[in-house]
Amino acid sequence: MSTALESCPALVLNADFRPLNYFPLSLWSWQNSVKAVFLDRVNVVSEYDNAIHSPNWEMKLPSVISLKEYVHVSRRPAFTRFNVFLRDRFSCQYCTDPFPTQELTFDHVVPRSLGGRTEWTNVVTACGHCNLRKANKSVKKAGMQLLKKPVQPSNHYLQDVGRAFPPNYLHESWRDFLYWDSELESS
Repeated sequence: MSTALESCPALVLNADFRPLNYFPLSLWSWQNSVKAVFLDRVNVVSEYDNAIHSPNWEMKLPSVISLKEYVHVSRRPAFTRFNVFLRDRFSCQYCTDPFPTQELTFDHVVPRSLGGRTEWTNVVTACGHCNLRKANKSVKKAGMQLLKKPVQPSNHYLQDVGRAFPPNYLHESWRDFLYWDSELESS
């Protein structure tokens, strides 16, 4: 039974019914979601068929919960390796090929040895091959071209990009909340 429960995370929505994060998706374990229900910090929006119980009561596990109090999301995303990869859509900014995260690295457009800084506007996603090829040279001296100029993204931009990379597991009860503001297809 424990394994079945472990596959029942709850999608966490802000009080405005938007996910706190798209990538990584804001999920809580079944234990944390049940605790939040008992502490009256969340509303249960949708439930799994799976339930937990004691001799006196039974409770279906929440599949979607919304916070009772709105959490303001920072306007500026953290400058992390993962967020750089997300901004660049997990694609090398030199050869433009997409790669799995474990095969990506980041490159300083202006090398640090030439005064380049480690910041949003000077760091791009690169594959290992292109990073080695560029090495400690400027883009021009390496005979390479940059797909696009690096910029500091907004959280909104990263959320939009994150929606294009859904996680491996999406429960059907989550879909309406993850894609409710996506453009609908016409038939």
